[in-house]
Amino acid sequence: MPTPFSVEVLKDLFCHMEWADAAVWRAVLAQPHAARDEALRGLFCHLHNVQRAFLHVWQGEELTLREPTEFPDAADLVSWARPYYAMARLFLDDVDPHALGQPVLMPWLAEFEQRVGRALQAPVLAETMFQVTSHSTYHRGQVNLRLRAVGGEPPLVDYIAWIWFGRPRPEWDTGTPAAG
Repeated sequence: MPTPFSVEVLKDLFCHMEWADAAVWRAVLAQPHAARDEALRGLFCHLHNVQRAFLHVWQGEELTLREPTEFPDAADLVSWARPYYAMARLFLDDVDPHALGQPVLMPWLAEFEQRVGRALQAPVLAETMFQVTSHSTYHRGQVNLRLRAVGGEPPLVDYIAWIWFGRPRPEWDTGTPAAG
């Protein structure tokens, strides 16, 4: 099936996603009370679980989802989340452009079909890759709203801002090393 997403466009979207995720993490970790906020930890855990879940599906791996309670603090959660971006880059570097138009069978599709009461179409690989970046944007917005509610200052992480700033590389200077 033809797709409007090229590998280059998807790489660009994933670069923005990592930059934006890193900026939001830095803002949260800079505020000790925000870093301890359970709602923020839950939002981040969901965001990063979904990123990894799709990567596992694309690679034919077993899904492993984590619970927010598995992370004693925000630093542990960001340390678990960070390695995803390198894994996603490797996947994008190796993806066959012809595979972008191939259907992806997601293990959770049957659950959604049951929930909505009808059969659903399987998206193609490129659409699922766009979904990851779109889904992350949605939840970063929720994180930023919560961050403001607990007294923090959300960073400007819009895609257009990333373009304005010259497509900067992500700054992960959160004080936490990446873990596997």
